[in-house]
Amino acid sequence: MLFDFLLLTLFFIFVVCCLSVLKKLVRQSHIYHYSKRQSLMSPAEKECFHALVAAKGHEFCIFPQVHISHLVNGKIYGQNWRGAYRHIDEKSVDFVLCTKSDLSPVLAIELDDHSHDTPTRVARDSEVERIFREVKLPLLRLQNHGSFDPSELSQFITRSLQRD
Repeated sequence: MLFDFLLLTLFFIFVVCCLSVLKKLVRQSHIYHYSKRQSLMSPAEKECFHALVAAKGHEFCIFPQVHISHLVNGKIYGQNWRGAYRHIDEKSVDFVLCTKSDLSPVLAIELDDHSHDTPTRVARDSEVERIFREVKLPLLRLQNHGSFDPSELSQFITRSLQRD
């Protein structure tokens, strides 16, 4: 009887050890590898960014690639805030202009190219526009024509800010 108990105990310890090793192996198999990107922005985005800085950099701080979850708050009373967060979690805008004094966002900018013509992207853009209207943050959509004139951008921005 004692022998059976010892054998069962050893078997149990063996199983626990095997499971522990398997768990470590599974965890290690999820190690992903990465490489550094050459640039934070695409060539068109860089061109637009430099034109934005030339146009309004003296007036505003300009941030590229801003997640919408950093601009709006989904924690509204009576709403599933986790669902609201997941709804915007993977969405971003190309640029955000913020006040220099306290970094309050005053204008979001989307740089539109041919990818914005696909049905899924049109639906996504429509939802982003709805969200920005709801929070009263202007959203300026710029067509990507390959080059950007700072004085023209300045006029677009000024008009967008005057609408609200």
